[in-house]
Amino acid sequence: MSTISPSPAERISTPVDGVDVLGALSPSRAGDFLSCPLLYRFRTIDRLPEPTSVDALRGTLVHKVLEDLFDLPAGDRTPDRAAAMVEPTWAALSAADPALEELFGAEGPEIAGWLGSCRSSLARYFTLEDPRRLEPAEREAYVETVLDSRLLLRGFIDRLDVSPDGLLRVVDYKTSRSPSERFEAKALFQLRVYALILWRTRGVVPTVLQLVYLGNGEIISYRPDVEDLLATQRKVEAIWAAIRVAEESGDWRPSTGPLCRFCAHRAVCPAYGGTPPPLPVREVEDPGTIDPGSVLGGERPQVGGTERGEGVTEDPAGAGGHRDVVLDDEHPAPGRLG
Repeated sequence: MSTISPSPAERISTPVDGVDVLGALSPSRAGDFLSCPLLYRFRTIDRLPEPTSVDALRGTLVHKVLEDLFDLPAGDRTPDRAAAMVEPTWAALSAADPALEELFGAEGPEIAGWLGSCRSSLARYFTLEDPRRLEPAEREAYVETVLDSRLLLRGFIDRLDVSPDGLLRVVDYKTSRSPSERFEAKALFQLRVYALILWRTRGVVPTVLQLVYLGNGEIISYRPDVEDLLATQRKVEAIWAAIRVAEESGDWRPSTGPLCRFCAHRAVCPAYGGTPPPLPVREVEDPGTIDPGSVLGGERPQVGGTERGEGVTEDPAGAGGHRDVVLDDEHPAPGRLG
């Protein structure tokens, strides 16, 4: 089964009054370009269909259960109740898209075992947080902002917690395993973009960015500061400038690596003997004075994962727990969480 999934942001994004935006960029698409410019082209310009995987579908189901769990009274947010929500949630997903059932059976996993893996992910969530003590301010929150460069940043935040004194915590769920310390900066990039958007729209720097990994039961937390968010802004602007240069030149280079074996587009990738489809004709504006070389030099991360980063990870860590992160390689350390 293959699908072309337009970004929900395209349906929700509001008109930007009085601003002629250069374009729109989400953390997922920015990550695609950093991983492999050709992957960005296939997903964003060509919009090639990609097969739905059981790992990605597990992420969708678990996210939905965790979103709906907070509709219940606090005392009802228990492991048993979450487990009981799995089958009704699957029934709703498969009713909306009956083709999802084709993933199971003769050539795929048995549905019962897969549903059991969803319950296991949810059970692991309760070892990391007690949802009876949480009252999220927002769930699946769409956020956007226009930078001074006229680039529109947008995306969805899984959960936004706000303390009584106005402190923000940005939470993102992952059903994959947590990365090793080598890949923490890449994993946190998505949340740093969300923090930048919140800072620009609400005037508050989020206190904590939190990745909740349900594959092995670990939370990775990071405390951003203003300098970090300014560095993130420079990075996304440089990524966009590099995208526009690629559009002008038509040079969408593949970036090969071990995880290419999981890519849905190997058959049309020139690195593996394929031929990409012809590029659509489009007008491209001047990318301006942003220097893409300021952030795009050096080794690129490799292709892997899905829209939510589920499934394959470059270097999964085995131990669970809570890990606080300082990104010393990008800027002076803002300090560990207490």
